[in-house]
Amino acid sequence: MRVEIVCTGDEVLSGKTINTNYSHMARRLQEVGIDVLWGTTVGDDRKSLQEAFRLASGRADAVIVNGGLGPTVDDLSQEVAAEAAGVGLILNEAWLENIQGFYKARGRVMPPNNRKQAMLPEGSEFIDNPVGTACGFAIDIGGARFFFTPGVPREIHKMLEDEIIPRLLQMSGEQAVVRLKRFHSFGLGESRVDDMLSGLEATAGGQVKLGFQAHYPELETKLLARGPNSAALESLMAPLEATIRERLGSYLLAEDMASLESVILAGLRDIDGTLAIAECGTHGAVAGRIVAADDAGAVFRRGGLGASVKALATALDIPDADVSATTAARFAEAVKATSRTSHGLAVMIPPGEEGGAGGGQGDVLIAIAAPGKPTQTRQARIVGGKDRVRAGGVEMGLDCLRRSLQGLAIDDKVDFERQ
Repeated sequence: MRVEIVCTGDEVLSGKTINTNYSHMARRLQEVGIDVLWGTTVGDDRKSLQEAFRLASGRADAVIVNGGLGPTVDDLSQEVAAEAAGVGLILNEAWLENIQGFYKARGRVMPPNNRKQAMLPEGSEFIDNPVGTACGFAIDIGGARFFFTPGVPREIHKMLEDEIIPRLLQMSGEQAVVRLKRFHSFGLGESRVDDMLSGLEATAGGQVKLGFQAHYPELETKLLARGPNSAALESLMAPLEATIRERLGSYLLAEDMASLESVILAGLRDIDGTLAIAECGTHGAVAGRIVAADDAGAVFRRGGLGASVKALATALDIPDADVSATTAARFAEAVKATSRTSHGLAVMIPPGEEGGAGGGQGDVLIAIAAPGKPTQTRQARIVGGKDRVRAGGVEMGLDCLRRSLQGLAIDDKVDFERQ
């Protein structure tokens, strides 16, 4: 089945709003075995919308239109859809009552222009939106079935799962089971992993598709497979997944929906561990990532932040601090001791002469203080500008902690550091 996604809105077309809706929809559709062949972005202009609908109706079997269902004058999707289908707009009384109830529940009166959101093309199929005031609808235009959806992310996420995907699967008649497996790694570039996994697709007889998505500093390796049933798919995927784990080795951070942070927290919980962090040159990102993932607050206890090595040393009452692995170790030990935690992590990205990250050279110093063993240190020089150094240094610091918890070496070289 040929699918196109049309995203509308001047703010999306101009780049003022990042189009996360498209990436979410295309990714979820691929995960259920539906490939998107075209993606179109169009502004809030009647003629442009008419042309976009005309082109989509001539080449796609199903079209998802995202946006343009609001109550304002620049929301044109219903009107243009009706024009393209050759029908008029009629009031959906039930949805109008729903909108009025939405406002009443919040102690407000519905503005008159919200009535527009209950005007749907005659003969269209109503699509429910349980979390907003813009319902969706489906209608045939030319040779394609069009599905109109609101642009608010949480609304399209809900409607895509509950309403759109089931309809598309029914249209496609696809009976095969689809599975997408994700592997998250740090320290290996895309071309290197592609080479490491060379021949993997061939061993499965063309039944799987290997793909990569780089979002520095991590790389996502994706394995997509289709099978006649769950048992057959499991039999196909299990040895391939094992091969990927073996070849990625210690660089593998997490799988599927797990993250580096969640793996670290799980590792600490398993040993009733707690964590304190000292960092400088990171904008507080190391502790920020951990505390955001530790909803219960059971593991993370304290973070110490300094704009420079000297500032962090003052906060931790450490004299004669310099830019060295020895100082990083002193920081990790001090924050562990003063916070009374089982583990202390220090990440230093010393500011350069002009305030850039990495001492102007990409320097990153890491130390981990853990019970029952000497403090571990790691020093690296990451390639790139200050933002890249900072992102890579934060990731490396967290990855070293993961490695330490898993009994792995923390000093394996990564592709992003000078050798």
